[in-house]
Amino acid sequence: MLTQRNRNEERTGIQDSRPYDPRYDLQPDFVMVYGIDDQMPERIREYKRRGFIVQLMTGVAWGEYQDYLYGKFDGRNHWDEAQVRRDGTQVLHGPDVPYMVPTIAFTEYLTQKIKPAVDAGVDTIHLEEPELWVQSGYSEAFKREYLLYYREPWQPPHSSVDAQYRASKLKCYLYARALDRICSALKEYALVKYGRRLRFIVPTHSLLSYAQIHMCSPESALMDLNSMDGYIAQIWTGTSRQANVYRGKRQERVFEMGFLEYGIMQELVRGTNRVMWFLQDPIEDNPDYTWEYYQQAYLQGLTSALLHPHISQYEICPWPSRVLLGKYPRRSPEAKPIPGSYATTLLSTTQALRDMDQPYEWIGGDAGIGILVADSCMYQRMYPDAYTIPQENRERGYEPEFSSFFGLALPPLKQGLRVLPVQLDNVRRFAGYLNPYQVLILSYEYMKPEQSDLHSALSLWVRGGGVLIVVGDGSDPFHAVRGWWNSDGNDYASPTQHLLEVLELGRELEDGIYPCGKGVVAMLNRHPSEIAYLPELADQYLALIRQAMAQSHNESLRLRPKNYFALRRGPYLIAQVMEDSVSPEPLEIPGRFVNLYDHRLRVLNGISLKPGENILAADLARYPDEICLVGSAGRVEDFACGKERYTFTVRGTLGTRVALRFLSPRPTRVCATAGGVACSMLSQYDAESKTLYLEADGTPDGVNVCVEIAP
Repeated sequence: MLTQRNRNEERTGIQDSRPYDPRYDLQPDFVMVYGIDDQMPERIREYKRRGFIVQLMTGVAWGEYQDYLYGKFDGRNHWDEAQVRRDGTQVLHGPDVPYMVPTIAFTEYLTQKIKPAVDAGVDTIHLEEPELWVQSGYSEAFKREYLLYYREPWQPPHSSVDAQYRASKLKCYLYARALDRICSALKEYALVKYGRRLRFIVPTHSLLSYAQIHMCSPESALMDLNSMDGYIAQIWTGTSRQANVYRGKRQERVFEMGFLEYGIMQELVRGTNRVMWFLQDPIEDNPDYTWEYYQQAYLQGLTSALLHPHISQYEICPWPSRVLLGKYPRRSPEAKPIPGSYATTLLSTTQALRDMDQPYEWIGGDAGIGILVADSCMYQRMYPDAYTIPQENRERGYEPEFSSFFGLALPPLKQGLRVLPVQLDNVRRFAGYLNPYQVLILSYEYMKPEQSDLHSALSLWVRGGGVLIVVGDGSDPFHAVRGWWNSDGNDYASPTQHLLEVLELGRELEDGIYPCGKGVVAMLNRHPSEIAYLPELADQYLALIRQAMAQSHNESLRLRPKNYFALRRGPYLIAQVMEDSVSPEPLEIPGRFVNLYDHRLRVLNGISLKPGENILAADLARYPDEICLVGSAGRVEDFACGKERYTFTVRGTLGTRVALRFLSPRPTRVCATAGGVACSMLSQYDAESKTLYLEADGTPDGVNVCVEIAP
């Protein structure tokens, strides 16, 4: 129940670089103070005085690190460590703020800069966005690292597919090394000096986002670092509105992209005791959209996150100051502050997120399909000069939308199948990693397996009854990189040939379905990006999946198309109806619900959602108590209930209305005070639903409420 949650559970958090301000106090459990400037210790102390759990966040790839760049830190100029493009220009995040190559010297600098936060009492440190751009790789520092790692002279990444692949692989390694050194050194420092254990969290984009926008980051490699304690999935409108191609149409698909991004991020903690927070942003980095767009996209992204029930902790807002104090569209003469209705909705949704660790059940079936991805997706996202492809041939996969992946993922997702990205690299990390899946889709046209023994595990899984869909025509030029499949006596033209041989199906297969032990292998000899562009090929691909599932020994494994996803998490119902799906019909769910996406927390007699619509609702039939908080745009504390009255304190954001809805007997009187002075509170009772709606001005200091009950 919302009223019983303790801040120590760290279910919701925010990040901000500005000092505390009641106008953007969203009442989270913890606050990540951003930046390691001179004011950082005071900001930490102020948030602690306000009762928050305080943590530190700083950029690990970029930041206000001019003292390091210009030699003030150690007497040496370090501009040669800035990431550099082929044309010699530096990759900048801002003036005098380059993206860095994480050298040993840079890791030592960051270690020293973060120590004051440890001295100030912080016990959790977030090192965000360890990333190098694919377009970089030309700086003197990177050339040195290339020589040391590969023991051969640096090769320009644009000179060959092998040079590009190896450069990107090195970039991921460098940030894994940097994080391990920083975290290990500071953990030892805190334990030796203060007897205190530190946690290190990495806020990072998803593997899908990095592959799509052409960046490199360690991703699953972080799982091999014992110094890591968890992650924040940095997924928001800015990542999930990246356009992709489905049935030949290139456009934003915020819900579908978010669903896939959150899906791959949860794989970083599956099978571990590490923690994961899913991030949402009520606006985004681009300040040129309207509030209507921001709200619509936010609710689509939030819904996609809530449809992953294994994660129940959230970063509810990066930069709340820019949300609640900003005016948008920023460059428009009609820029305006956040609408009051949207601000109240934010408080409602973010408070509900504290209560999501619930048992769950899917509505309309729970069939899922795993689609295999690997960190190597990031290693082949830029083609050398020799492989420049004309614009008219973009459907062959040499394009920015990462259609090789989305061509495989979107068709079954639009059929209402839960497409779950599966981290291929984890097959070697965890015994039985593939056991939860009954259907897997694999293509080596956009990634490469790092080790050959992955195929032995896949073979055992198929022979045990799994359905494996293999897609690819062998045309990807990156099959020619130096890999285990074409070296040390191996002569396979691609890793797919080795896999098929391990499956005892020969090196080549015609299109079709083949038995393999108790399972089946389905083969489609087409480049997966073509599926994104050619509707008839998408239909053929779906037919192959349907036929392969039908030949499975599992009678329940059948493709039953639907246009929605719907999930119950305890008393909460989450649903999204997709556009461009199998049907334009609405989703109808009977019952009585409170709409938590509505700023007035209105009661609904049944849910009806059309394509493009979504909801987070509280099912009134699933609350056992006669008096119970159902929805709250404010943090409710000190709840006490007796036979004649119930009392509580609700804390909110200064300048934003708080709204609450209780299951409640009819009240006779509602009294509210703030700071010991009576204050106004709207009170409306709905006899049909037996719920009480309350609304008042918000304040972080709290409004004390007493509801007297009719005998």
